Amino acid sequence: MSLMNRYNVLAEQCGPREGVEDANEKEEHMPHVIVKLWPGKSEEQKTRLAEEITQNVMRVLNYGEESVSVAIEEIEPQDWAEEVYKPDIVNNSEKLYKKPGYTM
Repeated sequence: MSLMNRYNVLAEQCGPREGVEDANEKEEHMPHVIVKLWPGKSEEQKTRLAEEITQNVMRVLNYGEESVSVAIEEIEPQDWAEEVYKPDIVNNSEKLYKKPGYTM
């Protein structure tokens, strides 16, 4: 019996474990996080933010690093209300898990 077959037999005998995938299953869900902010942050800050978000997604949702992607979109301050606040915050308030402490 191959090592992979032994693993599968053991996995069946032990039952599912939270956060552990079957070796033959491929993760189908790919979390993609989009951060929208004003311009002015350094590349180092944006890279660090993307790394921290990735680590937290991996820890909280039990995804591997290969499943997580992070995009950063810079929105000019004068465009914030029309491009972000109204469509993403006001019109999608039921989807917000963290609401801002400001209004426009």
